[in-house]
Formats: sequence, structure tokens, C-alpha cells
Amino acid sequence: MESRKDAARPRRQQEVLLDSAYSCCADGEDMRGRGNPMRGRTKSRSLSASPALGNSEDVRTRSLHGPSPVTKFGPKACMLQNPKAIMHIQDPASQQLTWNKPPKSVLVIKKIRDASLLQPFKELCIFLTESKNMIVYVERKVLEDPEIANDESFGVVIKKFCTFREDYDDISDRVDFIICLGGDGTLLYASSLFQESVPPVMAFHLGSLGFLTPFNFDTYQSQVTQIIEGNAAIILRSRLKVKVVKEPREKKKAVQDRGEEKGLIVKNGESEISRRTVQYQVLNEVVVDRGPSSYLSNVDLFLDGHLITTVQGDGVIVSTPTGSTAYAVAAGASMIHPNVPAILITPICPHSLSFRPIVVPAGVELKIMLCPDARNTAWVSFDGRKRQEICHGDSITITTSCYPVPSICFRDPVNDWFESLAECLHWNVRKKQNHFIAEEEEY
Repeated sequence: MESRKDAARPRRQQEVLLDSAYSCCADGEDMRGRGNPMRGRTKSRSLSASPALGNSEDVRTRSLHGPSPVTKFGPKACMLQNPKAIMHIQDPASQQLTWNKPPKSVLVIKKIRDASLLQPFKELCIFLTESKNMIVYVERKVLEDPEIANDESFGVVIKKFCTFREDYDDISDRVDFIICLGGDGTLLYASSLFQESVPPVMAFHLGSLGFLTPFNFDTYQSQVTQIIEGNAAIILRSRLKVKVVKEPREKKKAVQDRGEEKGLIVKNGESEISRRTVQYQVLNEVVVDRGPSSYLSNVDLFLDGHLITTVQGDGVIVSTPTGSTAYAVAAGASMIHPNVPAILITPICPHSLSFRPIVVPAGVELKIMLCPDARNTAWVSFDGRKRQEICHGDSITITTSCYPVPSICFRDPVNDWFESLAECLHWNVRKKQNHFIAEEEEY
């Protein structure tokens, strides 16, 4: 139970500060009394913020999902604060966008090689530069499109752009928010550009599926204006921090040729220095599979240093709640709301009837390695990109990142998610059962 001081704290303090770390806390009550979010749903989408912050009746009085740093158990017991805490639980209804300073710069991400996006891209950029006086960042390869480069009327706007190149230029401290034009893959690409703090992302549905892109482009001017004014709700989509450590293949082969045990001989830390380590921030999932080999994948899965199981099958998917509605759900996993702090482990075609998908707490450390007696290597990809081979001695370490993707909502985190389930995945769509007529009720 919280103290009176905590229960009466202003709702304003529960707003999400975008420049702060991913350690957000809000008190809340059960959402079951809020009604069915699907009732009264309209096909047209228009931006609307969450309930007014000044309404005292909306102040939450207890935690939504579990312990928070101020939770007590009875008159004398409480939870010892953990300095290694990854995050605290957010009340979805309190996640409001706010700006410390008015935004001045915006990154526009456009799907490459899509002619249908050229006109929306030009209209948006003209609106941002001329009407809103924003500094627009555009990827250099976008401007290499002949349809854009050869447009003389658009050339005046292009001269005002700031350009960058992926993997070469760091724009993490230059962009105030992001606008994506495309499908879900465009949002995943925007996430990959920021390895630490991510600016708020506004995603327009101009692709094929659009599960993660709640905005329609028809009324983009009013919607973008509301975002600039800070009038919107956001959902914090957790990411996975992935570290891939690879042993030098030349040294391993030399050791094996001498008939010695697999691995490296440590001499004055030489092996640690020569190891190659790469880190990634993943929004959807990490996929480890058997690659081109016809043999079963055979990898060991560790959780916080303990061997949990050996995965034998086509592979394994480690996904965020956001990624639970992507590859994981196709492999038989449950769908998890992005506000639930969790990591989902889903086997791909396991060679065991009892190997079912499991959900583990966010913040645990997972480690995946080839089984010592595996017949073949494995392959890993991160949100469908950066695919690479994993050999004996290599390791993949996965945990919850402290840098989420703040995705701007069309309405709020609850309604947006259920509407995407209904419209994009046709969740629970079936023909309704006929009701009884008076004569049938007598029997």
C-alpha cells in the first residue's frame, strides 16, 4: 500500500520524459473496468490524446503489474531496492509525450524503392521545412532516387536537407523525433539507426501490414502539428541488447590441427583481446536457425548462467513483446502487449512435442551457444538483418535493453494494440452464432 503522499502526487509527474533513462514508474488500478476497447471502433483513424491530466478521478492508486520501488507488504515489510533494476512498470494510461524544449529537427525515414511513397514524402518534407521551419534529416541514399534527384521543383527543398549515411554518421544527438513512411520494416530500420536513446517515432501506415504503424497519411498536417505541440500518448517498446562474441577462426583451426581441445589457449589475455565483439539493439527478435544445413539445429540455451535446455529443431526465436506478433506468433507463441516486461523464447519446429514457448522476466540474461557435439554451425539474424554464422566457441548474449523505442500512439497503448490485432491479424474473427428463436427455446 502506498503512502498518502504517493497516492496524491500530481498526474503530471507520471508523464514520460523522453530524455530520461528507461526507469519509469506509475501507480495504477486494474484495467478490467475500463470497458471493451473494441466497442465503438471506427475505421477512420484520428489522433486523440489520453484523458486530461488534471482530472483527479483518473489518478491511479495501486500498481498495475507488480512491485514498484514504493510498494510495501503489510506494516513492516518491503522489497529491498535493486540497484541493477532494468525498468519499472509503466501504467499505459499515464504515458504522455512531453517536450523539455520545442522540437526543431526531424528525421524522415522513407521506404527505399517504393514509387508510391514519392509524393507523400515530398508533401511531408515541404510541410516540415516551409510551414513548420523544421530541420529535416534524410538518408543520403533516399535522395539518390532519380525521381527525387531529377525533380527540379523539389530541388529547392532538397538543398535545406541534412543528410547522413547508415553505419557512418552519428545523428543520435541531432534528431528530436522521427517520422516513418512505409510499413513495419521501416520502423524496425529506424530503430536500428539508434544504438542508445531513441527519439519519439511517428509511423504512417504506407506499407503492406502496418501492425506497428497506426497513422494514416490523409490528415498528416494536423497529426504532425499535434505531435510537435506534445499532444499525444506514447508506448515504450522494449528492445533487446544483444552481444555477439566470436572466436578467431584462424586460431581455432590451428588449435584443432594440433589435435588439442577446441577453443583458445589463454596466454596473457591474448584470446580476450583477439575476440571480436559486436552489439545490436533489436526491436522484434533474435533468430537462431540451422541455416542452409539439412541437419537439426543443436544449440544450448542458458539463463543467468544456468543451462536451461538444448534446442534441437530448426532453431529458436528470442523476441520482445513487440516481436511476439511477428515471427514468434507464426511459430506458435502467444501475443504479448508491449507494456508487459518480458522476453519470449519460442522454438522453431522443435523435435519434441513438449517443447512449448515460454515467457521469462525482462532483465534476465540469456546466452546461446552451439552445443559441443553439434553436427553443423548455426546462423543468427537481428530483426531480419545482419545475418551471420555462429561457430563453436561463439556466443550470443541477450538481455533487455535500457533504451526502448518510444512509439507515438494514435489513441493510446491499449486501443492501438487491440485495433491492430483486429484489423491486421483478424484476431478472433468468426461468423457469429445464431440466436435461439422462441419455438426452439421450448425444446
